[in-house]
Amino acid sequence: KAFSGSKSSGATDGGTASRVFGTFLSWMQDKTAPVFVVATANDVSQLPPELLRKGRFDEIFFVDLPDVDERSAIWGIQVRKYGRDPEELNTESLVNGSDGFTGSEIEQAFVDALYTAFAGGREPTDEDVTQALASTVPLSRLMADQLDGLRQWAQGRTRPATTRSTTQPKRRLQY
Repeated sequence: KAFSGSKSSGATDGGTASRVFGTFLSWMQDKTAPVFVVATANDVSQLPPELLRKGRFDEIFFVDLPDVDERSAIWGIQVRKYGRDPEELNTESLVNGSDGFTGSEIEQAFVDALYTAFAGGREPTDEDVTQALASTVPLSRLMADQLDGLRQWAQGRTRPATTRSTTQPKRRLQY
């Protein structure tokens, strides 16, 4: 976000953003200290190309939507985060029902199920979570074209962040 608008004009900020960006690029290129720089971007297409030039970052990783194993781990983390036992829920069903969901969408579905259960004076059930998932339209569906474009951009330009081949275009999720 900090550098997506780095092509500022002198009319809006006196050229400050452009100068800071130039200084940062120079530092990245010329640094002599053993520094590991990490950056994230939701939309890499908005970043200036000079930031992505080889030599700026040692590696560019692509993080795709979580796969089955990753969703299983996310469900376990989120259920425990809210003081519940994952063994009390049918996590296999939840993992399958959350295909195409981001980690934050999985968390929010569980939070929604907690609210439903609280309103009923009980603990959350598989049904509560399943209903929360069903009422959620994940970003992978809302922004399917953008996600496909991002995956295509990543092909051959990035290294997968997980052991599976995340840069291969996936099938479009069917709902």
